[in-house]
Amino acid sequence: MSLDPKGLDLRNEIDRLISAESGDLASLRLAELWRNEAGAGAAAFLVNRYEKLRGTLPLVPYRVAILRSFTLEPAIPLLRAEAFLHGIDLTLQVGDFNAYAQEILDPDSSLYRFAPDAVVVAARTADLAPDLWQKYPDLPPEGVTAVVERVCNSLSQWIRVFRERSSAAVIVHSLELPARPAMGLLDAQQKTGQSAAIQQINQELRQIASEHRSVYILDYDGLVVRHGRFRWHDERKWLTARMPIAADHLIYLAREWLRFLIPLSGRIAKVLVADLDNTMWGGVIGEDGMTGIRLGSEYPGAAYQNLQRAMLDLARRGILLAICSKNNPEDAMEALENHPGMLLRLKDFSAVRINWNDKAQNLREIASELNVGVDALAFLDDNPVERGQVRSALPEVMVVDLPEDPLAYAATVRDCPVFERLALSSEDLQRTSLYAAQRQRSDAEHNFQTKEDFFRYLEQEAEILSVSPATIARVAQLTQKTNQFNLTTRRHTEQQIAEMADRPGCQVLSIKVRDRFGDHGLVGVAITHDEGDTCEIDTFLLSCRVIGRSVETALLSHLAQGAAARGRQRLSGRFFPTKKNAPARDFYAQHGFQLVEENGDGSVWTLDLQHHTIATPEWIRLKTGEGEHNCP
Repeated sequence: MSLDPKGLDLRNEIDRLISAESGDLASLRLAELWRNEAGAGAAAFLVNRYEKLRGTLPLVPYRVAILRSFTLEPAIPLLRAEAFLHGIDLTLQVGDFNAYAQEILDPDSSLYRFAPDAVVVAARTADLAPDLWQKYPDLPPEGVTAVVERVCNSLSQWIRVFRERSSAAVIVHSLELPARPAMGLLDAQQKTGQSAAIQQINQELRQIASEHRSVYILDYDGLVVRHGRFRWHDERKWLTARMPIAADHLIYLAREWLRFLIPLSGRIAKVLVADLDNTMWGGVIGEDGMTGIRLGSEYPGAAYQNLQRAMLDLARRGILLAICSKNNPEDAMEALENHPGMLLRLKDFSAVRINWNDKAQNLREIASELNVGVDALAFLDDNPVERGQVRSALPEVMVVDLPEDPLAYAATVRDCPVFERLALSSEDLQRTSLYAAQRQRSDAEHNFQTKEDFFRYLEQEAEILSVSPATIARVAQLTQKTNQFNLTTRRHTEQQIAEMADRPGCQVLSIKVRDRFGDHGLVGVAITHDEGDTCEIDTFLLSCRVIGRSVETALLSHLAQGAAARGRQRLSGRFFPTKKNAPARDFYAQHGFQLVEENGDGSVWTLDLQHHTIATPEWIRLKTGEGEHNCP
């Protein structure tokens, strides 16, 4: 198939940029190419070019094994292309056809040798429950029950065995329902109907997943339904090549996998920054006035209200909302506070920039105010020119492409994978209020001459405890999301955290902080393990909300005291520099550690516990499992 001239020109430009070693610009053009013609041909080109750029772009490596009962190889380039565009460099292993059970149960299988970060189990109902799929009319009611129990027991066993042998995340496809039930209309009239039996398996599968850490269900039946059961399948290809999915629908399967892989690999957006005019309402507030903008429960204003509802739903997942709008502040504020059609109010936004400044500069300021990297921002704007300018000036920002029709705005936001979450902590649910309290702290800080006086005024209380079933999800989340004050940037799953906590000589600690303005929640993690006479720090991190308030010193002091009490003579830690963790670069040096090794990967530091101590700041009331104290 010949390429259209624009597509060919874009490909030629990409190759010129790669030759000129302009990786960022080439990446922008590759994203443009994919937006214009996502498909098998573009995927092959994109993957090939990204592999050439691999050493110049900040890509996150991630290993995924796919266990399957059908041919899905044509979806692999599509998945890799989509992943590259989201900053993920996937290494993929596709298991042998219909060998998923053997690969899970055999401890020496290629699955375990591959050592994946995540595993996808993609098995068709026809393969997992062939009697239900093909022979349902021949089954008596007790036979249906027996099949359901057998399938559920098998799924439970496979997941249990895999979880015992691997800490990788597991993504299990649910079973799809038949487009044409064997008994026709009778199927819906029976308690043990074919569809009801498959739904029962899916319900039990969700229960099984909830009993294990890092096991997630991909609603495969829901995916099929969204795109149409009859259009999803290609019967000819199934019978000739064992490939049941129509070629033009493989992209939807790849994107559904990516919805899980993005949060698992940490490539998520923490903040949605939105424009106002023609984005959150129809029209221009400065020209149309309060009564002229389109916003309400009826068309056309309902389209914008639906977008606001989607944004509110994101806030319920712990995603912060912000405004970046070129506007007269007085006009925009009046609409935000007083328009009857607004679902979002000023209190729902953690940062606001309403001015006539360059939007890229406003986005930098928003990131700074919220103490996140610009790569944690997602940008929403109806104007393609503004989107293009932000892409060019800040390629790290995740720019959401809104369609021309406002009726599709809400669906576009809901479908954006960078907003997906696989678990929610109590901190996620309170994130907007946490940042509101943070603004109060920042305002109060200006009233003090010294940091020490401000710290005393804060009346900080910290609690350090070992990880528990109640905190393990948040601890894992912090290791996956924290970038700025993170000395090693090692990412850990819940399963890996649990395994380390059970390992002799290993301590997995969390720190919670509150002050006079409110509760920060669980904001820090430290993981250490004893090796001979040395306590080695594997992980040391703090949320950006408490950086620079001496909480890090209190946590390090606790590690040093604990190591000395266990008879260790040295406390050792590593620092691996990244583009984002500069705030942690001098941490060890500032606390008396000596540099013992430095190379291209990072540095090793050690503290002689026989001659040095680290004092807990006197303005922090520290509570541990051993009691409460202000200094050692």
